[in-house]
Amino acid sequence: MSATPPPYDRLADRTVVVIGGSSGIGLEVARRSVAAGASVVLGGRNEERLAEAARELGPAARWRTVDNTDKQSIAAFFTDIDRIDHLFTPAASYRTGPMRELSDEDAESPFTSKFWGQYHAVRHAAPRLSADGSVVLMSGAASVRPAGVAPAYVACNAAIEGLGRGLAVELAPVRVNVVAPGMIDGSLWAARPADVREPAAAQYRGDALLGRLGTEGEVAEAVLFLFTNGYMTGSTLYPDGGYALR
Repeated sequence: MSATPPPYDRLADRTVVVIGGSSGIGLEVARRSVAAGASVVLGGRNEERLAEAARELGPAARWRTVDNTDKQSIAAFFTDIDRIDHLFTPAASYRTGPMRELSDEDAESPFTSKFWGQYHAVRHAAPRLSADGSVVLMSGAASVRPAGVAPAYVACNAAIEGLGRGLAVELAPVRVNVVAPGMIDGSLWAARPADVREPAAAQYRGDALLGRLGTEGEVAEAVLFLFTNGYMTGSTLYPDGGYALR
C-alpha cells in the first residue's frame, strides 16, 4: 500500500481562494495554506488591507477587490481565475438585533451579504472548481444555539448550513462543507466597543464547556481539515468550545 501524504501536504501546488482574506479567520486560512505550499487569491472590499495581506504572504498570494453584496462584482472577481482547488468564503457585513427593533433592510442584511454573497460566490466559482476540490462556507454557532436576540441572523446561519448540504449534492464529487465558529477572540470582536464585547465574552465563557473563547487559528485548522479530508462533504463543523452542547 502506498503511503498517504500528511493532510496539509495535499495543499501543495493547489490554488486556494479566500473571499474575506485580508483579515481575521480568512487571513489565517491564507497564511496556513501558503505555509502548506498553496497559492492563494485573496478577495475583499478594502484595497489597502488586501495589498498589505498579500505583502505579508509573499509571492504565493495575489488579490482582487470584490463586494459580496454585488452579484456583478462577484462574477468579475472570478473572471481571471482559471482553476480553484479550494474556496473559503468568510466575508460578510451585516447588522443584528431584535425583530421588533431592526429596520427591514438591517434585518435582511445577513441574508444579503452572508447567505447570498456565499451562494453567488460558489455559483461563479463552480465551473472552475477541480473535481477533487472543495468549498467551505461560513455560518456560525448561533445556528444551533442563539447567544442573543437576533432571529434573522440565527436563521441566516441555519440557512447557510442547509445550503452547504444542498450544494454538496449538486456539486459532487466537489466537496462542500460548512464551518460554524463560536465566539472568537480575534479581529471581528476586537473592533466592537468594550461595553458590548466584554459582557458577551463573559457570557460565552460561562456557557462554553471549555470555558473560553476560540482563536482564529483554531477555526483555520478546522477549515484546512475540511479542505484536505477527502471523505467529508455535506457536513458542518462547530469549533465553538462546546457552546452548542449547553
